[in-house]
Amino acid sequence: MRKANSKKRQFFNWILRICRGLILVLGSFALIGIILAFTSAPFWIWYGLGTSQAEITAPPDYIIVLGGSGIPSESGLMRTYYTAVAAEHFHDAMVIVALPGDTSDSMSSINKMRNELILRKITEERILVEDSGTNTRAQAMRIQELITNYELRTGAKRSSAKPITNSEDSLNVSRLTSHVSPDSSFVPLPSSLLLITSPEHLYRAVLTFRKAGFEQVDGMPAFGSDIESDITFSSKKLGGRRWVPDVGDSITLRYQFWTQLQYEILILREYTAIAYYWLMGWI
Repeated sequence: MRKANSKKRQFFNWILRICRGLILVLGSFALIGIILAFTSAPFWIWYGLGTSQAEITAPPDYIIVLGGSGIPSESGLMRTYYTAVAAEHFHDAMVIVALPGDTSDSMSSINKMRNELILRKITEERILVEDSGTNTRAQAMRIQELITNYELRTGAKRSSAKPITNSEDSLNVSRLTSHVSPDSSFVPLPSSLLLITSPEHLYRAVLTFRKAGFEQVDGMPAFGSDIESDITFSSKKLGGRRWVPDVGDSITLRYQFWTQLQYEILILREYTAIAYYWLMGWI
């Protein structure tokens, strides 16, 4: 009996040590995250994900907008905005909307995204839809099939992906984002692509499409812009209680700290996805 009780105590002590270790590790990560949120480091890591593959080296045959959280949503509207800008500049490029959904439902997100592009003066004839891919790898594979079928059906001539040499013909990615602050089984396609997606997703998206067999893949991150106005305030002038600290002059406490925490979540999620894609051989 004593021996059995001794084993139980050992087992519970072992579980307790594991729990303490997990709490210590998780607490350490949380503390590091909170400290980093008072710096601009998370922003610059996020910014690096969005700019490392951001370039336009050749006029695209296809501008591909990768669907975010549907429409209306921040990511969906930002991506369609940048797609419209690119499509207005590259008049000969077709536009592909990639978002899983029901194209027979007029209220589905993929149709709303398509309609948003039409509202932004992209003609309906220029827009193709890819509605079945449920992750970036699947979207790359389905778009391979979509482009192949489209070009076989229409006899569209594929681009030789000649580099842009005339600055007047170049859509400057850095100019559009300068307002941001601190083994495939497919035959390679010579068609040139311009991928438009959220900044944190662009690196993985470009590498995934290249791995899927596309020879020429450029990227444009859908960065948002910052407010230009001074948003400090005085709680005393606004009639606030005197015993409550006045944080009106502290933009860090009011906004930047929380924004940096959001960047940390995006970074953690995206680097996890990059590791998974690498292990799967998709990038």
